[in-house]
Amino acid sequence: MSKSVAYLTDVEGLWRKLTSFCQDNPLVSLVDGERLVVSPGATFVFGGDAIDRGPDGRRVVRTLLEARRRQPTQVVLLAGNRDINKLRLVRELHGHPLARTPAEMRSAPRPVLLRWIFENTMGARGAFEFRRAELARSGDTVSDEDVVDSYLEDLGPGGELREYLSACQLTHRIGNTLFLHGGLHEDSLGLVPSLGHVEGVDAWSEALNRWYREQLESFAEGRFDAEGQPAWEPVIAYQAPTPGKRFNTASVVYGRMANEINHPSLPSAELIGTLTRSGIHRLVVGHTPSGDCPSLLLEDDFELLLADNSYGRVEGASRVFIGEDRVLLEGEVKLDDGRLEPFRHEHVLGDLSGSFGRQLADTGHLVKGPLRSGEWLLFRALPDYRVEQLAVDPGTLAGRPLVPARNPR
Repeated sequence: MSKSVAYLTDVEGLWRKLTSFCQDNPLVSLVDGERLVVSPGATFVFGGDAIDRGPDGRRVVRTLLEARRRQPTQVVLLAGNRDINKLRLVRELHGHPLARTPAEMRSAPRPVLLRWIFENTMGARGAFEFRRAELARSGDTVSDEDVVDSYLEDLGPGGELREYLSACQLTHRIGNTLFLHGGLHEDSLGLVPSLGHVEGVDAWSEALNRWYREQLESFAEGRFDAEGQPAWEPVIAYQAPTPGKRFNTASVVYGRMANEINHPSLPSAELIGTLTRSGIHRLVVGHTPSGDCPSLLLEDDFELLLADNSYGRVEGASRVFIGEDRVLLEGEVKLDDGRLEPFRHEHVLGDLSGSFGRQLADTGHLVKGPLRSGEWLLFRALPDYRVEQLAVDPGTLAGRPLVPARNPR
């Protein structure tokens, strides 16, 4: 297959995810175990969320940032919500907590407040202790205050997270493929905060990335608006869920290509039409967990690829290779019956000859593709963040009604 793009997303501080992705990877390698190198002629796209749920967040950020600086035309970094939301800390840890912060937390020591912020407002339970473990590798004793200081250092002048965020963007297009972290909906396509609606997919993408850069510049310079509010507050609001909901359909960072229980879902037919008329036939996202291996959803000559496997049952990362006319997916799946099965499937854009990439009309299972055993993988999200991963004889799929995987909220 002619594949020029390697894609990984939602590593979330787990070094094992990055190393497994690079192992025997023809396009991306880790030289001497630390230096990420992209092969000549290839592009590496990281889909966002570098930190939070593992003890290697700083290491992941440092590695990705160094690769971007060394190979700027071959490394693309997208900003995820777990990355952007850390901008809040410079205010909230200096006497400007969120309005919903309890009174006892407002007057609490900084480490107590930071733990509360992580667990109650960032979905990052355990991040405090993960950072302590990472700092402790230096051999020094690490206090609670050291953990707090490390986050503020990361966001200060020359701080690696600040530099990393400045190297990121919100969208990126390569040929007929559009990459973004969260999701794309009618109310996010064309929307640029402070500018309103921008016509044309490419013009919108450029304007949104420019707005993001301006927001990061405002943060670095410590600018405030006429009302005395931080001038970078809009990007913090943009990356967050709509109050009272688990998503934000006006944001490409916190939108979700899934229904309320995280079952994958195609965009509307109208939105797909807008994209394909602009030459975009593939949308690639992370953010929404999709089991142990990527989910590729098909409708006519359009594909939606969801590749966040951060809450899967396996430790390693899946691998996604993208060419203009095809996608190669590789990974492992731990089935409901306990078996661990390798997964590998190459799909040609527009091929609807089989059941792959569609949904069973009667049960709602997504047909994810073939396993090494010869069986086919069926996937379905369930309430309470559970998933169903079943292996079936491909013969049992013959004749069963298939529908596009569109599952409204």
